[in-house]
Amino acid sequence: MKPQTSSPTSNATPIKRNSPGVPTEWTVEHPCGHSVVHDLSGRPADRRAGFARWLAIRDCTDCWKAARDTDSESTEQWLATKRAQEQQAAAEWATKFDMPPLEGPEKALYWGERSRHQLVTTAHTRLVVEGTWDETRWAALENRARSLTRAGWWIDQRDADGSDLPELLDAATEDDRGSENPFR
Repeated sequence: MKPQTSSPTSNATPIKRNSPGVPTEWTVEHPCGHSVVHDLSGRPADRRAGFARWLAIRDCTDCWKAARDTDSESTEQWLATKRAQEQQAAAEWATKFDMPPLEGPEKALYWGERSRHQLVTTAHTRLVVEGTWDETRWAALENRARSLTRAGWWIDQRDADGSDLPELLDAATEDDRGSENPFR
């Protein structure tokens, strides 16, 4: 029994065998020109043909890895430049708004500073600029944010929506607050 394909020109062909059932091995002609036999036995039978078609529109694993590895140097350089710009913006922002230095492992400090900068500036935009908060209410929230100096807390919140910051600050524990006097 031949599996259905979406088009008569599919580049994925099941390997014929004598036993009935859905094939587990498929020969796929990749756009890079390589023909590879893929073992799809780890996938449910009803998803093998579709996955084989998906594979047929992508380069084989070896070509994909080679392309990724040759481009990694420029990607790493771009990422390093982007991180340096973000770090500089976070440091300038922290100075301007009198944010205390973060605490934690050195490896986490820069990431935490960038995360804090992004979350607090996004919160300001959502709550004050686009929302209904006034500057007095925002100043009180900003003071509460200053008391959280554990870099890991800010990193953990990096994907949070800015409008959630008040609730996140309420949920913070004493472990997230620094050893400095919060009432400077």
